[in-house]
Amino acid sequence: MSAPRPEPARIVVLVSGSGTNLQALIDAAGDPAYGARIVAVGADRPDIEGLRRAERHGIETFVERVADHPDRAAWDAALAAAVAAHEPDLVVLAGFMKLTGPAFLARYGGRTVNTHPALSPSFPGMRGPQDALEYGVKVTGATLFVVDAGVDTGPIVAQVAVPVEDDDDVETLHERIKTSERAMLVEWVGRLAREPFTIDGRRIRFQPKELS
Repeated sequence: MSAPRPEPARIVVLVSGSGTNLQALIDAAGDPAYGARIVAVGADRPDIEGLRRAERHGIETFVERVADHPDRAAWDAALAAAVAAHEPDLVVLAGFMKLTGPAFLARYGGRTVNTHPALSPSFPGMRGPQDALEYGVKVTGATLFVVDAGVDTGPIVAQVAVPVEDDDDVETLHERIKTSERAMLVEWVGRLAREPFTIDGRRIRFQPKELS
């Protein structure tokens, strides 16, 4: 991505559930200044609110179920092909609960981002808020990262801190993390859409505006 995009960046969003982060992105993309257009929403299962949200906004949808393919590798290749049909500049995993594999990363490695409800590299995996609470940290948060072959291990785009309160349980902590995570996702997806960037090792480098 070495030159400013003359048109809004094309974004495909992948979801597995209610799509609250998707809705935040849809709302943000309604402003032409945001610099991005959601061209399709995909899911790994049908009949979910995330897909209905997209349909209500006139956004194309598609579903690739793992069960409809002979193995996980075939599903991964089909998912990559389904995404590619919409020619995205950026892919956003917004509550997508499946790990992408080699075929997907071969096409969209370096252009796919996801969030994690902890401050990476701490507390990877599905239990980030619970693990943070059990460990007794005073500050946790959320991370936006570029997807790689690991679990929540890709280069970090942005992070936001969330204090842990004395009376927090997993649910209250996770809800506050999700609120901050959503705002971070919207802000930084917009920046990734508007500004040329490169990945240098584990660093995301944006092109200086005067060179744009």
